[in-house]
Amino acid sequence: MLDDGFRYALPILRIGVRSLMRVLHAAAELFPWVKTGGLGDVVAALPPALAAAGLDVRLVLPGFTAFLDAFPLTEIARLRTPFAAGRVRLVRAQLPGSGVHAYVVDHPAFYDRPGSPYAAPDGHDWPDNHRRFALLGWVAAALAQGADPDWRPDILHCHDWHAGLAPAYLRAEGAAVPSVFTVHNLAYQGAFPAALFADLALPASFFSIDGIEFYGGFALIKAGLFYADRLTTVSPTYASEIQTASFGMGLDGLLRARADVLSGILNGVDPLIWSPQNDPLLPLRYGVDDAAVGKAAAKAALERRFGLTGAGAAPLFGAVTRLTPQKGLDLLLAALPGLIALGGRLVLLCSGDSDLEAGFAAAAQNYPGQVGVVLGYDDALSHLIMAGSDSIVVPSRFEPCGLTQLYALRYGALPLVRRTGGLADTVVDTNRVTLADGSATGFVFDEETPEGFLAAIRRATALYDDDVSWQRVMRQAMTRDFSWAAAARQYVALYRQLVSNSG
Repeated sequence: MLDDGFRYALPILRIGVRSLMRVLHAAAELFPWVKTGGLGDVVAALPPALAAAGLDVRLVLPGFTAFLDAFPLTEIARLRTPFAAGRVRLVRAQLPGSGVHAYVVDHPAFYDRPGSPYAAPDGHDWPDNHRRFALLGWVAAALAQGADPDWRPDILHCHDWHAGLAPAYLRAEGAAVPSVFTVHNLAYQGAFPAALFADLALPASFFSIDGIEFYGGFALIKAGLFYADRLTTVSPTYASEIQTASFGMGLDGLLRARADVLSGILNGVDPLIWSPQNDPLLPLRYGVDDAAVGKAAAKAALERRFGLTGAGAAPLFGAVTRLTPQKGLDLLLAALPGLIALGGRLVLLCSGDSDLEAGFAAAAQNYPGQVGVVLGYDDALSHLIMAGSDSIVVPSRFEPCGLTQLYALRYGALPLVRRTGGLADTVVDTNRVTLADGSATGFVFDEETPEGFLAAIRRATALYDDDVSWQRVMRQAMTRDFSWAAAARQYVALYRQLVSNSG
């Protein structure tokens, strides 16, 4: 009998990779051990999907305590680097459940610290982050050039600014290993003052507009964007958006210049974690055919958890989010009186901006029984909100891909999103045409205003009054295929092309 992991692998095996192409992924996060956003989820899901496709895939990670404490470790080498007087220990572990191996850069002076991966407990970024993540990039480049005598990659795939220097080190060494750099969110750039450039151990010529110089300082993300052989980001629409001044974060000129090597590949959903049919965190598991029963049980549990009263004639809206300007939750807060006036209710799991936290906490007090708010992060509660909500709201100002709306689709919580980035690529607005042709999966609005948001809420409420149509759209949402199999096929094609070109 096949286990869940092998069933997940079966569709991907049809890709037909005959040789064991070796790919090394460099990243700072890996769910469930280190996660601040969607990056950790992607790094946890994509390498196993590629391994299931027949590739030999490994990771290299910074030596955060959470990684060092999680796995049995085998020392591979002690590396002399430009960043420490002594040698840096390189260890390897096998990740549980996937068979994928990970290298961990064990240097406690850089990584054994309190707080988040990037900031001290007081919330301020560590002042030596440029050196901490330069070491990660340097070791990734060293592995690409044979630091492990028993394994050497054909491709180096780097994720976000934390690994952005790896392609620069490859270029500085004249290494022939091709590299891929994936932007998960262009807003996070790893920018530092020019005075710190000397700490990176790069040639002086790399501090240039045709290099990593960025508005008088330098940015690690620009190193990846400038020196990598291929660039990807996490949705086709975002790949287009970041070539414009509105979304390019000062890098749009470089991205337009490199448009011929830039592509967008949608993230997927890991069905071993996000599947209402197999989710142990739900009161009742469900699939497409029994979604009404399963969601009713989750909704009742959600109502009890938040002390909500009355079923109401409007949908129960939910949100699981970070409170940052990107996510547009100020639009939700401003539209909240209108949502309540329509008979709607809201449950929110969030953390971030202190003013927004205070605003939503006040809303929960002002609308008892109609608004429930939990500040912080709770994995079990996030699953319950996906299953128990009728609609999940994602009013982002920009969204490279977004995973929340993909989880919502799978759980039958019709996403209500702003038309941007991956949200535009994954949610089909419900209107007369899409209801007729069976493609509708949620609600999409364009205006970056509370009024535009509220207009979409009104449309969702109107559809909710038509139970037959709502159930039909919910079924359509749950059957959309946003799997890692599709993403893996596209990455395999990209890798093949790179290896072929470099040969």
